[in-house]
Parts: sequence; structure tokens; C-alpha cells
Amino acid sequence: MSPRHVAPALVARAVGVTIEGRAILDGVDLDVRPGEVLVLVGPNGAGKSTLLGVLTGDLEPSSGSVEVDGRPVGSVRPRELARARAVLPQQQRLAFGFRAREVVEMGRAPWHRTPAAADDLAVIAAAEERADVTHLATRLFPTLSGGEQARVSFARVLAQATPVLLLDEPTAALDLQHQEAVLRVARDEAAAGAAVVVVLHDLSLAAAYADRVCVLSDGRVRAVGPPREVLTAALLTEVYEHAVDVIEHAGHLVVVPVRAPRAPDPTPDLTPDPTSSPRPEEDPCPAV
Repeated sequence: MSPRHVAPALVARAVGVTIEGRAILDGVDLDVRPGEVLVLVGPNGAGKSTLLGVLTGDLEPSSGSVEVDGRPVGSVRPRELARARAVLPQQQRLAFGFRAREVVEMGRAPWHRTPAAADDLAVIAAAEERADVTHLATRLFPTLSGGEQARVSFARVLAQATPVLLLDEPTAALDLQHQEAVLRVARDEAAAGAAVVVVLHDLSLAAAYADRVCVLSDGRVRAVGPPREVLTAALLTEVYEHAVDVIEHAGHLVVVPVRAPRAPDPTPDLTPDPTSSPRPEEDPCPAV
């Protein structure tokens, strides 16, 4: 069944968030459906991470409502909520020197003392392999690079095995290979029935991996829909206040910022300076 014909896993209605008198989100309506990757894009300060925080239930909106599986997200008990959705935050903060394997194991905490706990070892091993962190299992988390920490945290999210995944800039610290790998896994999760929400800055990645894109600007939804309908040069130029071209390459849309031509490198001037003193000729037979 197409995702558009499935009941939403998360629903936001007329969501507003006001902080210190400033409207961060204003009247946001959004459905997150099982079986799809929904990507949130927009310039800095558009409200992407704030909206994700509201969807996770970690941030209470000033107005409007959010429902998970048809229930107000604020009414769901924390352990039950942790079995319904997994969250990858922008910053990977751990106060203690856990090993990477221990961080991934944290994803299984919501399933402690349930029949699902019998699968812990297999689920953890699979999550580590999919995130390409198996070889990091015994390393101390704080000693890992930023990209390695991000992938270990992504493995934790996978190990949590929830029907909803909420990922805040999962590719920000990653090299090209792992950016593509993480988003392929996100697509695989959606293909298996999960509802996946991803915050991205790279518009070309959004075009390549999203089923739907939500463009945010100044706390409002400007457009939601398939990438080819939403990621237009006109809308993106307006929202980002910078001209862009949207081209097609190998069957995918690519968003390219319009740049001024680069000035050619100056040609070195090899003309002798008439004001400089000539170098004295060297005597081929210096006196001894």
C-alpha cells in the first residue's frame, strides 16, 4: 500500500512554538507516514530542529498538538514513547567514558524485561554492521572522531528498533561515503515500514533520498510534497535568498548555487625591473 494511503504515524496540527516572545514555529501542519522518508529543509533558523523536537515529544509546543499513533504525544509514558520512536539529536553528548558497544546497547533499554530483549545481541550486531561501526565496538566513545560518534549514535537509533525514526542532521559530520550509506539505511527502514523524518542541509541529498520534502522558512511550512514538485529553483531562491539552479544528473535532481565567475589567476610579470641594480657577474675563476 502506498504511504499516502496509510494512517500517519505522527501528526502535527497548528503547531506553534514561541520562545522569549519570538515565534520559532507558527501554524505548522504536518503528517509523517509509515513507509516514507520525509526530509525537513530550510535555511538556518527556519525551525527545522525545533519542529523535530516537537515531533519527538521532547519539546512542548506553545500551541497546537502532536499525536503519535493517534494519541497526544505528551500523554504517552516515556518508556512506551521510547518503543514508538527513536531520536538522533544534532549533538552527540555523553558525560562518561562509555565504549562504543555500550552506547549502541543503550538503544535496547526500552525493551528490557520484554520478550524482545531475547533478540538484543542479534539486533545490536546488525545495527553496528549497518552503521559501519562494528570495528569501533571496544573504543571509548569520547576518543572517536565526530563522524565515528555520529555513526555509533545512529547504530543506537537502529538498535532501538522503533516504527518511527527522527534524525537531526545525521550526515553533518560524515564523509561522502557514509553520508550516502546512512541515508540508504534510512530508505531501507522506510521500505520496511518505518516512518522516517530527517533534517538535512544538503538539498541534493534531500532530492535523492526523500519521498517528500517539507520546506520551512521563518517557522512556517512553505511547501510539502515530492522533491520534483517542491525543490524548484524559484522557491529555493526565494527561501534561501540566494540564486540556485536545479538540474538533473543520472536521474536525480541536483541543486547548485549560482556563483559569480571566478577571476582568473593573475599572470606573473616577468619584465625586468629597470630600477633594480644588476647582479654582478660571477668570476668563473675566483681568486684563491
